[in-house]
Amino acid sequence: QLQLVETGGGLVQPGGSLRLSCTSSRFALDNYVISWFRQAPGKEREGVSCISPSGSTTNYQDFVEGRFTISRDNAKNTVYLQMNNLKPEDTAVYYCAADRVGVGYSICGYDVDFWGKGTLVFVSS
Repeated sequence: QLQLVETGGGLVQPGGSLRLSCTSSRFALDNYVISWFRQAPGKEREGVSCISPSGSTTNYQDFVEGRFTISRDNAKNTVYLQMNNLKPEDTAVYYCAADRVGVGYSICGYDVDFWGKGTLVFVSS
């Protein structure tokens, strides 16, 4: 069972930045598409961004395009979500998710085999 751990959430003022990290201590992530989802209070969970196993392909939802950047360092077995120019509407629990596809898979999407437990991002002045 793949276990994902997210870190990096917290309280930040509007316009500020945070970097989320997603890692696994037991399994290599380079066989997985990794995606970030978020769930705001009272709302459904939604996909935010995804990255292919090699990092060659990324995707962003329109509401974060140009502000968030997803990346991965397979040597460190970690996927990052750099979030800049944060807005109050970005407040949510952010979840890391993994879809097992194999090392050579060259695209990404929002299918999920495993979820992390989430980290809270709170944007407020």
